[in-house]
Amino acid sequence: MPPLLQLDNVTICFGGLTAVSEVSATVGEGELVGLIGPNGAGKTTVFNMVTGVYQPTRGTIAFAGKPTVGMKPFEITALGIARTFQNIRLFPSLSVFDNVRVAFHLHLEHDAIHSLTRGGKFRREETQIAERTLELLEIFNLGRVQNEPAKSLSYGDQRRLEIIRALATRPKLLLLDEPAAGMNPTEKVELMKLIQFIQEKFKLAILLVEHDMKVVMGICQRIHVLEYGRKIAEGTPTEIRANPAVVAAYLGKEHA
Repeated sequence: MPPLLQLDNVTICFGGLTAVSEVSATVGEGELVGLIGPNGAGKTTVFNMVTGVYQPTRGTIAFAGKPTVGMKPFEITALGIARTFQNIRLFPSLSVFDNVRVAFHLHLEHDAIHSLTRGGKFRREETQIAERTLELLEIFNLGRVQNEPAKSLSYGDQRRLEIIRALATRPKLLLLDEPAAGMNPTEKVELMKLIQFIQEKFKLAILLVEHDMKVVMGICQRIHVLEYGRKIAEGTPTEIRANPAVVAAYLGKEHA
């Protein structure tokens, strides 16, 4: 059985610059995998290729055995890949409820005619979406602020809301780009618990880009390491922590 996500010799060039070079990596069903490396190593570029924002210059990407190179981002999302961003991208003036509800519309079954006529199928689906939106918000303890604008939430709750919105697309793979960025130590501990809860509750795989090594080493089952756009290591947290090439490139002596 093939991995859920498989990258084979993926390369992308911008003009004369090779940003990612011959990277191969996998994420299995239900696996929590880290992708680490120094600033500029190509981590977010890999995310952008997986989600169709960028198209690789060479190499292949497959999700659940299906090639995705050439597909548009919304098509890849519909396959079952969702992501968050390093810089939070909520709809700040929309309510917490509406930020999540809009993501459910990816899988709507009623067409434009049903929408215009507000027929029975439209009303049933909209009712189901409202119920599922509230259910998700309650699971993550945000039902209490469902009518508040997203911009009024604390930083940690905005991160939480962005993850909820991604989950509303019903992904099989969730890509988290620097979710701990800007968080204090207490919020980071809560984030680690949240990510593990999501993995177990929703039975999905997670690919995590993160600079905070306590977060990565604390929750990831396997880690890929990039440097200057190339993969230099892969292994368990214990193996990565002890890898001389990784220590020299990124982790530093205090992690040796």
